[in-house]
Amino acid sequence: MFSHPINIIFAYLKEFMETNAELELAWRCIERTGTHLFLTGKAGTGKTTFLKQLKERSPKRMVVLAPTGIAAINAGGVTIHSFFQLPFAPYIPGTEFSSNKLFKFGKEKINIIRSLDLLVIDEISMVRADLLDLIDHILRRYRDKTKPFGGVQLLMIGDLQQLAPVVKDEERRLLEEYYDSVFFFDSKALQQTSYISIELKRVFRQSEAHFLHLLNQIRENTANNETLVALNQRYIPNFEAKEGEEYIRLTTHNAQAQEINDKYLAKIKAPSYSFRSTVTGNFPQSSYPADEILTLKEGSQIMFVKNDSSFDKKFYNGKIGRIIRMTEDEIEVQGQGDLSSFVLQKEVWTNSKYVLNKETKEISEEVEGTFEQYPVRLAWAITIHKSQGLTFERAIIDIGGSFAHGQTYVALSRCKTLDGIVLSSPITQKAIISNMQVTDFVKEAENLAPNESVMTELERAYYLQLLSEQFDFQPIRNTFARTIEQFEESAGKLYPHLFEQCKISFDVFSAKIISVSDNFKNVFTHLFKENPNYKENSILQERISSGATYFSDCLIEILLPLVSSLKVEIDNKEGQKRMNELIESLTTALRIKLSTLQHIPTDGFSVEAYQKAKSEASILQQEEHKETSKKKLLKEKSVVSDDIVHQELYEHLRAWRNAEATERLLPAYAILHQKALHGIANLLPSTSNDLLKIPHLGKKTVEKYGATILDIVGEFSPKR
Repeated sequence: MFSHPINIIFAYLKEFMETNAELELAWRCIERTGTHLFLTGKAGTGKTTFLKQLKERSPKRMVVLAPTGIAAINAGGVTIHSFFQLPFAPYIPGTEFSSNKLFKFGKEKINIIRSLDLLVIDEISMVRADLLDLIDHILRRYRDKTKPFGGVQLLMIGDLQQLAPVVKDEERRLLEEYYDSVFFFDSKALQQTSYISIELKRVFRQSEAHFLHLLNQIRENTANNETLVALNQRYIPNFEAKEGEEYIRLTTHNAQAQEINDKYLAKIKAPSYSFRSTVTGNFPQSSYPADEILTLKEGSQIMFVKNDSSFDKKFYNGKIGRIIRMTEDEIEVQGQGDLSSFVLQKEVWTNSKYVLNKETKEISEEVEGTFEQYPVRLAWAITIHKSQGLTFERAIIDIGGSFAHGQTYVALSRCKTLDGIVLSSPITQKAIISNMQVTDFVKEAENLAPNESVMTELERAYYLQLLSEQFDFQPIRNTFARTIEQFEESAGKLYPHLFEQCKISFDVFSAKIISVSDNFKNVFTHLFKENPNYKENSILQERISSGATYFSDCLIEILLPLVSSLKVEIDNKEGQKRMNELIESLTTALRIKLSTLQHIPTDGFSVEAYQKAKSEASILQQEEHKETSKKKLLKEKSVVSDDIVHQELYEHLRAWRNAEATERLLPAYAILHQKALHGIANLLPSTSNDLLKIPHLGKKTVEKYGATILDIVGEFSPKR
């Protein structure tokens, strides 16, 4: 999910940006500032292309999300709900969901969230205000609680004149008590922060001036009778495509698409098979997520209507595929673009009711019914809603039954040319539906467009923010402190000398790094503020360079040797796990900080260089961690500690203990306690009585393993 940084902006991106001032401005906003951006524009203005280029070329660590499966795939990301593991219940700021399983992410997901620079949300027009607030709630939990969205920069991409959020009546009744509208711009979190808006105006998808003019009138709700007459020239009753011409049919309702699909299904000369759904409890027929009776033939074109709930994740909601083989009990399918096929399994949907308890401030989910069926439907025709973000050469469009904001505009703008459109029914004025709240916000957003002065100030503030982050060592200090606390609890008595060294190193770290960095920040902040030309300020850059060298040397001297020596072995499994996690966190933070500091004396400090160094260090750290994790499955040599006098003997004893534990399928401490290992390695016992004097070495253990232990000690003794 993270983007991969590169050294240069490729020629294509340069040409793409230079031909559009708004795109260049958007690039500056994302790469050189930390402010949130709402990137909007008509269909075909390059929003998706900009995102793809950004993912490939930006050094920022980003995650790309979208509200639906189709939109997520088109954007090269994942759905909002799957990434954050969210329920589909409405969210009210200041409340909690009743399930205690929510937001308990794995370590990898937490690390991704904590290291994010940029969160991209594509097709923002379909994102509800409460969903954006829930994202804010989670990001604050795992990052900075004091900042909206945890301090992560947001890039919100979409056209509000296209499809609106899908909201059930019961959800709308619950939300309207807390929100002015369900649209993302009424998010409480978004209203608490500042953001800019950039509208892309050059249309790339359509090149016909006349067609663009017609689309703009539909989009802006200014279509008159002449507009409708011009569009309705593409109304061709009973149209049949010629052989070799591929048309996709766009409809407003699922029932229309089903009728068309049934017609094409009948043309296939193969046996048909029908599969009846299983419904339990209260699940209204109008809410069925798939066909009640699903009829298919071998060769049918299908669309998946649910994300794969299995571990394999072979399909997603909106993916096109084909039936390869069928029997009465089995359906074999192959996704479009996939090299292999697989046997499809049934999926289960739930019909839930969401209830807000105003006293406990909890939103609970009550499952009222279930629906089980194969998660596919015929797909020679699809609804307009599922077409958002797609582009077609030819389409047969039926928008006579348009019922939602932006539906007609989305359908028409899917095509590159007016000649590529065939209308199966005439467009009337009733089919052009616009939301006044959206219209009002679009007008307000025009005032959020930045001028050169605003951009210069945003870039300047971001430079100082990253410079301050570069020389902020408090996060490392906090992790270091937690590591020492855990070491004292888990291994302090076992390794007293090492624990004492930890405390000394912490005091030195506080004096030579924390105290000095506080003063240093005041120095470079003063130099920065007194000179507008901060990038070319030689005194500032020299101070930054000398500071980077000083702090880099201190980190290497104080922390690097200590972090390595902390990787000791203890008997407590949970304590060992917590120690390993903290050491890993400390190592990662140290590695990234050193990487970003060490490039400064050569290249100077710049936003681009800092982001690149941080991203590359993060990726390298992740790769090394994966490689180290694989090696840990094998026998690992422990680190030398002053608390163990005879390290070589200790390693022999440890190897014997681990081998014995593996053979007996027991934990290592069940064979011999870690403290007993230390005692043997330090005292060199020569008799059973000597063994019994060692703490944590009982009579039964001596009777069982004493002879073997003494043999190992005896082999070592002549070498001492």
